[in-house]
Amino acid sequence: MRVLIVEDDAPLAEVLRRGLTEDGYATDVVGKLSDAQHAVTVNDYDLLVLDRGLPDGDGRTLCADMRAASDFTPVLMLTARDGLGDKVEGLDAGADDYLTKPFDYPELTARIRALLRRPAEAQSPILSHGSLEMDPASRRVSRSSITIPLTAREFALLEVLLRAPDATHHRTDLLERVWDANYDGLSNVVDVHIANLRRKLELPGLGDPIETVRGVGYRLAPLEDA
Repeated sequence: MRVLIVEDDAPLAEVLRRGLTEDGYATDVVGKLSDAQHAVTVNDYDLLVLDRGLPDGDGRTLCADMRAASDFTPVLMLTARDGLGDKVEGLDAGADDYLTKPFDYPELTARIRALLRRPAEAQSPILSHGSLEMDPASRRVSRSSITIPLTAREFALLEVLLRAPDATHHRTDLLERVWDANYDGLSNVVDVHIANLRRKLELPGLGDPIETVRGVGYRLAPLEDA
């Protein structure tokens, strides 16, 4: 899951970036409305954490513009403005939720999980493929009812695969969705994490749930073990 934080308070933005990254989200940070407007046009985000009071404008502008363009990416408006009128304005602009500062980080992450559970179309909140199941809310993964502990990155990779089970995912797409825009580490990081994920998911008597598409990336394998 890829999140954009739009926050001009640098210390707070860094706390949010560090916390969400540790929770397995690929996290980008901008501090101006203009930078946020550019970011949402060039990247696909799963959620925005959007401050209202930005140096060059009101975060409501971005939210309203996105909705006018039929972009319904979930938006959690995060702001120091705690009046009822302010909340109504934010929600009327298209925000999905509204959290006032100061706030407790666990509440922020709970709200983010709740927003990410809201599908654009009606569907089960449980992601499944054959006997492989993932509950994004509890961050639990199981295969044939056996719980499989995953790291935050492994969980994020598997979630991307499960949300589009019939698609072939390019390595660059997986890198962009699971790592942030500033990642400049090892070029084979996706392959390394996929290999670790495979080892954990390959239970006795069950096949490899992930296929390698040579020269392209990865996709979920057809499973007959539901």
